[in-house]
Amino acid sequence: MSVKDKDTLKVFAGTTGLHLANGIVKYLELQLGAGETKVFPDGELLVKLDEDVRGRDCFVVLSTCSPVNASLMELLIYIDCLRRASANRITAVIPYFGYARQDRKDEGRVPITAKLVANLITTAGAHRVMCIDLHAAQIQGFFDLPVDHLTASPVLLDHFRKELPGFVNPIVLSPDVGNAKTANMFAEHLGIDLAIIEKRRQSGTEVKVKNVIGEVKGRTVIMFDDMITTAGTVVEAAKVARERGATSVHLACTHAVMVGQAIERLAAPEITSVTVTDTIPIDNRLQPIRHKLRVLSVASMLGEAIHRIHHNQSVSALFGKSFGPAR
Repeated sequence: MSVKDKDTLKVFAGTTGLHLANGIVKYLELQLGAGETKVFPDGELLVKLDEDVRGRDCFVVLSTCSPVNASLMELLIYIDCLRRASANRITAVIPYFGYARQDRKDEGRVPITAKLVANLITTAGAHRVMCIDLHAAQIQGFFDLPVDHLTASPVLLDHFRKELPGFVNPIVLSPDVGNAKTANMFAEHLGIDLAIIEKRRQSGTEVKVKNVIGEVKGRTVIMFDDMITTAGTVVEAAKVARERGATSVHLACTHAVMVGQAIERLAAPEITSVTVTDTIPIDNRLQPIRHKLRVLSVASMLGEAIHRIHHNQSVSALFGKSFGPAR
């Protein structure tokens, strides 16, 4: 990083982005931007910058994860603060984009909250947005500004390529038909077979596995998904794989949302390991599965993307053509 970059590029961290921002500035050889978020006794937030950002290229790192509404409000206030302080360009780096599952009207009289969130971020004053593995890729189109949609797939793939020699005839298992395209991509990149779980959803949190397309007997099973929320789908799929003779089951996802009974379910003996990235802060809630949990950092990937944006270079070239269009 040049001396000029250190003067013109600023990276700030919101509450849920501090762990990633520290890794990003280490990669970029910068100092973390001097800013702080205060919480008043009534719950109101105040963001204050302790350095000059006039004319600077500013990036604020913050995942809109739990507490979702407080995190979203902090992001909006941070963007507004940078805008009023005359930052030249403001990029909202949102590794995990909350409300992404509310991307369409799937029944009458419901909102499209992902679009509302996009409008709020734009109105607050962001010039650009960066996300990782949006639950619904079409959310990029909700913004009337540039969106850099990154993927943690290379990070996960690098990890499992190193693990493959220790696996027994490994196979990628898609936990449902809707995930088959993603699972197939991982299988192709790893050079291994693909199997697919056919399931039926009983309710918003309950699923029932009906069939397995492919042979998992005597094999190491790996399942990839963009997020693990309640873990209902993947754990049921893992149990079926074990019942059908799988020697071990390894789960992997980008976003460790982990709510409800997720931790209890993932602690089940059918699950050999759980690999996640740090788009969402890893806290003490995950202590019961620490022995099988592996956390991979996306900080360097974000740092390189920020470097490229700052220098007006291609971000998509960071991933190549094999990870899908419009990223």
